[in-house]
Amino acid sequence: MNDLTKRLQKIEERIGYLIHIKDSDSWGNISGIRDDCEKLRKSLFDLDRDVISSRLDKIENGISFLEERCEEGLTPMERVRIVRSPLRFPLKDILENVYEEYTELGGEGEFNIDPAMMVAKATIVRRIKKKPYTSSVMVIGQETGHGEEFRNGGSCKPWGNEKALRYMKVAETEGIPIHFYIFTPGSYPIEDYPGAAQQIARNIYAMTKLGVPMISVISEGGSGGAEAVGLSDFRLMFSHGYYSVISPEGAAAIEGRVREGRKVPSELVEKCARQLKITAEDNLQNGTIDRIIQEPPLGAKSDDFSFFSMVRSEIIRATDEVVLRTKSVRGFRAYEVKRKKAEKPEEAPQIDIPWDLDRSETKRLLALRSKKYRNMAMHAFTCRSMPAENIFKSIQTATEKVYYTFRYDILKNQQKQAQKVLKEVSGESSAFIRGITAPFSAVYGFIRRTDDRKTSSLPGPAPSATVTSQPDPIELTDTYTSPLANVDRTISCPNAEKHGCQDLWVPDLYGEFGGVCDNCGHHFPLEYQWYLKNIFDARSIRAFNNDITAGNPLGYEGFDDRLQMAKSKTGMESANLTFHARIQGINVVVAMLFSDFRNGTVGAAEG
Repeated sequence: MNDLTKRLQKIEERIGYLIHIKDSDSWGNISGIRDDCEKLRKSLFDLDRDVISSRLDKIENGISFLEERCEEGLTPMERVRIVRSPLRFPLKDILENVYEEYTELGGEGEFNIDPAMMVAKATIVRRIKKKPYTSSVMVIGQETGHGEEFRNGGSCKPWGNEKALRYMKVAETEGIPIHFYIFTPGSYPIEDYPGAAQQIARNIYAMTKLGVPMISVISEGGSGGAEAVGLSDFRLMFSHGYYSVISPEGAAAIEGRVREGRKVPSELVEKCARQLKITAEDNLQNGTIDRIIQEPPLGAKSDDFSFFSMVRSEIIRATDEVVLRTKSVRGFRAYEVKRKKAEKPEEAPQIDIPWDLDRSETKRLLALRSKKYRNMAMHAFTCRSMPAENIFKSIQTATEKVYYTFRYDILKNQQKQAQKVLKEVSGESSAFIRGITAPFSAVYGFIRRTDDRKTSSLPGPAPSATVTSQPDPIELTDTYTSPLANVDRTISCPNAEKHGCQDLWVPDLYGEFGGVCDNCGHHFPLEYQWYLKNIFDARSIRAFNNDITAGNPLGYEGFDDRLQMAKSKTGMESANLTFHARIQGINVVVAMLFSDFRNGTVGAAEG
């Protein structure tokens, strides 16, 4: 009877899982099957064993049919519910089933303790021709901790991402690969130091330069929280996962202009999930991932051990591929071609590939990484330049590259050596000359002092200082004054309670003060035209890349119309101005985001 009870519990678990995916018990005949289970449970000890087994077989057949129907017609939002299910495997299950052993690493100081971010030094065994090869890796990822509220469902706070960054650098120091696992709907919105957005930007910047192979595996990847540990050389994605610029709920809240604390309509959430192209197939088609790891029907769970074996094979295969791309040996290149022809990881030829890279291989790895992410966005914007312009630009780019290579890579070190030699020679020669001219200088000084005494004894007017009227280089010009300065009223500084700032008269604040509180230094927002006119030297701005136009790579409904409205309103093609200019005679290259174009939203064109 115990085995029949376990079968019934398993069936009830499957029914609950289907209800969770569909977010309803009215789909198909789920409610009827659930009622049959409840009746059977109540009469479990009143019926014969054979009768109970027969009824369980019938219920299992019914639930299996529903599962097949559900798998065939999974919507994007249903995939989101799959990855958020309590039955879904978390990062801890991967550590325990994919790697041989691991040691969880903590942060430094109380502000680096974030249970949502998990870091572990792990070992993984590669079996090559029945011989084991053990390799060390750094595993970094979000731990959802189903049911553990302190983990925030995998939403990391800034110090969690800072901890991840610290151990990325440790892995680079040790020369071991990094395996990222992404299980997050997005970062926890905190702007206290070090700041959620700022820390994500620091992580991304550091990952572009890390000199070790990096592999990321995506289950739930939402918004910037996924990118904080997602910029890797090879991206794998589970077939029932999702990866998106924002979670469907977040997109729906923006689309519906839903205020904080109010519920977002479920129909709008479903619509946004479809339009965001969040599924594994969509991401593979758009080039944002490299390969899909197939899961069992309706997604893998914590007890799918054959699935974990496949994950192990795929993560080893991906790491090998990244390393092989950096190798220059022909044998390795031929081996890589054979691996690509293999349909399954297990069918690929086996060879021991060391995962540590030398200096030239690291340089090639970084170049490939840069090319990968540049190519990823090339289809997401348009460029309206003519063929002749493209030829001219390519010649200009090549010329600039040669010039800067010659100036900074070749001449810079030679210039430093030349300056050092000149400094030493000039020091020695000046000491030699001083020794020769010292007697003559003493006589000349004595005569000069005598003449000064005679001149000072004569009456005459006091000498007047000559004042040269030079414009103050940091004085704001009158070329542009903010229209906000025309409002005749006062405004309070937001730091008034903290720093005791006095109320500011608006014409002074947006005129003479340049939008800065004269007490605490708080910056009030100003138009981008103010910066163009007052920061840079007059007539020094020369724009470039104005032909790069913001696009709609996802085909999001209604987005083309919004882009056209922004272009008509501002006369610009994107939210980014790029130009050469001078500041007090110093040449600079400037990239300026301005809020007039869709609030300065960054897309592929701006990037």
